[in-house]
Amino acid sequence: MKSQHPIGLFDSGVGGTTIWSEIHKLMPYENTIYLADSKYAPYGNRPAEEIIRLSIKNVEKLIAFDCKIIIVACNTATTNAIEVLREKFSIPFIGIEPPIKPAALQSKTKRIGVLATKGTLSSTHFNKASKNYTNTVDIIEVIGKQLVTLIEAGEIDSPKIINLLKEYTAPMIAANVDHVVLGCTHYPYLTPILRQILPSHVQITHSGEAVARQTKKVLTDNKMLDEKNEKPFYRFHTNGNARILKSLLQEYSDKIEISTLDF
Repeated sequence: MKSQHPIGLFDSGVGGTTIWSEIHKLMPYENTIYLADSKYAPYGNRPAEEIIRLSIKNVEKLIAFDCKIIIVACNTATTNAIEVLREKFSIPFIGIEPPIKPAALQSKTKRIGVLATKGTLSSTHFNKASKNYTNTVDIIEVIGKQLVTLIEAGEIDSPKIINLLKEYTAPMIAANVDHVVLGCTHYPYLTPILRQILPSHVQITHSGEAVARQTKKVLTDNKMLDEKNEKPFYRFHTNGNARILKSLLQEYSDKIEISTLDF
């Protein structure tokens, strides 16, 4: 049955595990397969043509694993490649977008910060989305240089990453933002540090829960939701360092499978 086929996810590394955890919370019976394309991380520094090529490669691998739906668990890959993927493949796709809309609608100071990769902030897709709200709010955009690379190296709470976050949030704090939008799936791992740096009233938002809800809706609408699987599998494949995946997914260590794969 199609419903028993796995949900596929890919990201330019380990960041999309923040999306996977929300998927797992909402749909624990679903089989899942995750591709961590760490060999080519970060996508945010690469040209659009290469991001599209890498995304196609990952999708072909997930389709070979019989996935029934694919989550592009990477903001940069979504903004640069999802339209191409939807044209090329017949499988349903769920993309990731920085949650600018809820932040803009809820902002009292009418100033919000967006921390994202260069590939996301410079994409046509992102600029179209943000333009809808620039008449009502000021958006302070900051490129999170080196953050993905440091997270991929397991340096989530290193002095270097703390100093970078202080530098990147300084213009947001100076502008009196009351929401900071995390526009990269790696960045939610930095939330504890950001809470220490940002004023206490600033809300930090990312797209994980919204993506999980949308995935469930699409599966339900297409009659592909699996709610009866008593022994679901959760497989993670990386072409990088499996140790980083293991450390980030430690709380799930008794039920997940992690392997190194060349793709």
